[in-house]
Amino acid sequence: MRFRLASVNAASGRDLRTGRYDTAALADAVAALDADVVAVQEVDHLLSRSGRLDQTAFLASRIGGRGHFVATVHGTPGAAQGVRDAHFTLGDEPSYGIALIVRGSHDQGLGFRELRMPAGRGRLPVLDPATGPRLIPDEPRAVVGCVVHTPGGPMSVLGTHLSFTPWQAGRQLRSILGFARTLPRPAVLLGDLNLPPAVARRVLPWRSLVSGPTFPSPAPRVQLDHALADGLPSTVGVSGRVELLGGSDHRAVVVDLEF
Repeated sequence: MRFRLASVNAASGRDLRTGRYDTAALADAVAALDADVVAVQEVDHLLSRSGRLDQTAFLASRIGGRGHFVATVHGTPGAAQGVRDAHFTLGDEPSYGIALIVRGSHDQGLGFRELRMPAGRGRLPVLDPATGPRLIPDEPRAVVGCVVHTPGGPMSVLGTHLSFTPWQAGRQLRSILGFARTLPRPAVLLGDLNLPPAVARRVLPWRSLVSGPTFPSPAPRVQLDHALADGLPSTVGVSGRVELLGGSDHRAVVVDLEF
């Protein structure tokens, strides 16, 4: 019996090829992955650039699941004005952050848990495949987790998106390691860690379930998107792969667990 996990950097539904924001196309691409749990990064919530949609709810309804959105920034990230740190506030206002979506039959109804992590200082050089290098302020980060039902029993699944700064991302990954100790095993961490595999494993010595470059999507050179597991029984078959996801600047990582 198969259980599928996926990590998707949604880029707010922005198509790298056209520059347009299209949540419906994003939802179609995510639904085509046919995953039971999807960790989503760079997801918009009521922002004007993406049509003031609740993208988490839109994606969840498309795959027949329940989603939980965690705001990390209020306002449009990278904008000169109107952006506020969402580290201590949530509220139903235009925001940007991460989400975890669980397909209905696997939702144990135990709720979602969050850990919020403050932003680093300064501005960071980031390569945008559409516009080239640019400086952007670091953002607060978060991890969201829940316990889901699989054919092999309960499993903890966590989703995150870490800082562009390697040393800040490493600190955040260590915080996630502490947070994960409070959750039952087996556990799987999904997300855009902004770290290559060797560095991620040094900080979080979990089993890597997917290997392959994910960024930038047209001709990927480095793996920034990961699926890492702790306590997964040796009897569980694992098949991981990297897939194109519509016009996103990241490729998705997909993992099939066979029980």
